[in-house]
Amino acid sequence: MALQALIETWKDAIYDPAFEMVEQWKEKTGRKAVGYFPVYSPVEILHAAGLLPVAIFGAGNRLEITNADSRFGSFICSIAKSTMELGLQHRLDLFSGMLFHSICDTARNLAFLFKRNFHPQLFVEYIHLPQNNSTDAAVDYLTSEYKRVAKNMADLAGREFRTENLEKSILLYNNNRRCMRRLYYALRSDAPHLLSTSDFYLLGRAGCILPPEEHSLIVSNVIEELSKNQSKTRDRIRVVLEGSFCEQPPLELLAVLEDAGCYVVNDDLLLGLRWFEQDLEFNHDPFRSLARSYLHDSCYSSVRHDCLTSRSDMLLEKVRKSRADAVIFCIAKFCEPAYFDYVLFKNKLDENNIPHLLVEFEEKMRTFEKARTEVETFVESILFD
Repeated sequence: MALQALIETWKDAIYDPAFEMVEQWKEKTGRKAVGYFPVYSPVEILHAAGLLPVAIFGAGNRLEITNADSRFGSFICSIAKSTMELGLQHRLDLFSGMLFHSICDTARNLAFLFKRNFHPQLFVEYIHLPQNNSTDAAVDYLTSEYKRVAKNMADLAGREFRTENLEKSILLYNNNRRCMRRLYYALRSDAPHLLSTSDFYLLGRAGCILPPEEHSLIVSNVIEELSKNQSKTRDRIRVVLEGSFCEQPPLELLAVLEDAGCYVVNDDLLLGLRWFEQDLEFNHDPFRSLARSYLHDSCYSSVRHDCLTSRSDMLLEKVRKSRADAVIFCIAKFCEPAYFDYVLFKNKLDENNIPHLLVEFEEKMRTFEKARTEVETFVESILFD
C-alpha cells in the first residue's frame, strides 16, 4: 500500500472513538487491552504482562461532550473532559483497565473520577511518581511502585508476571524508540520537507495503538521509502513546537503551521512514545532500570519534576541541536503546567534572542484562521527581517 494510503488508514483508526482496531487485536489474540493516560506511562510493564497498551488522548473533535461537563469545574483541559466522556458513553468498555499517573492535578483527579464512576467494571491503576529525583530513595520508591503495578496488571491479564518478559518488552520498546529517534533526528531535523508535519504526526501516533514490533516495522519501511525521495526544500523557517506533551493539538492546526511557512523540526508531541532519549539498559533488575531511566534519562516536560536540571536550559539545547530559527508554543487551553513553564521558557528565549510565538488550542477548535494569520505574520517577520 502506498504511503499516503497507509497514513489515511491510520488516521481513521487513530481518531476512531470506537477503537475498532483494538477490538480486532483482542479478537485475533484473545488477550486484553489497557488504556493509559499520557505522558510517562511505563508501557513496557503493560506489554510484559501480556496486555496491549493503548494511549488515550481523549476524543479530539470526534465526540460531543454531553455528560462529562457535570463531573468537572469549568476551567479544565479538553483531554480530561473527552476522556471522561469516552467512559460515560461506554466507548472504553473494551478496555480491561486504565492507567493514570501523577502528572498534574487534573490527571490525578481524573483517575479517581474514573474509579468513582467505572469501578469495578473497569480496573483503574494510579502511579504516584516521585517529585524529587536527586536521591537514590526515589529510585527505590519508583521501583517498588512499578513492581506493584506489574503485579496488578498480571492479575488483570490472568497470568503470572515474569521478569524475563519485561526484559523482552524493554528490548522491543528500545527498538521502537530507536526507530522514532531515527525518524526525528535523521529525517525530520535534516530533511523536514520529505514528510508533512501532519503525516509525520500520524505516523508516530500509530505507535500509540499498535504493538511496538508492528509499529517499528512500519516506521523503518517509511524511513527507507522516504530516503529515496529527491524533493527540494522550500523557503520556510525551522521551528521547535513546545507545550503539547499531553493534550494533542488538532491535526488541522499542525497543517496550518506548515502551510503558514514552518518546518517543525522538533517537538514534544507524543512524548510518551519516546520518553527515553537512549536505549534503556538493564542488568539484574529491569524494574530498577525503568525507574532510574525515568528519573535521570527521560525527556523533560512541564509535568516531570527535575531538581537537577533546568527545563529552560533543556529547551534552549533542543533549539540549538535542531538548528531551529524559532519556537512556537502550542499549549492546550487550561493546561496549568505548560503555562507555568511558559513564563520561564519565554524569558530564556528572550535572553538568547530566539523568536517565539504562543498559539493556544483545544480539542473542539474548528476554525483556524486566527492561528493561520498569527503564524504567517510571525514567519514573515523572521523571513523578511
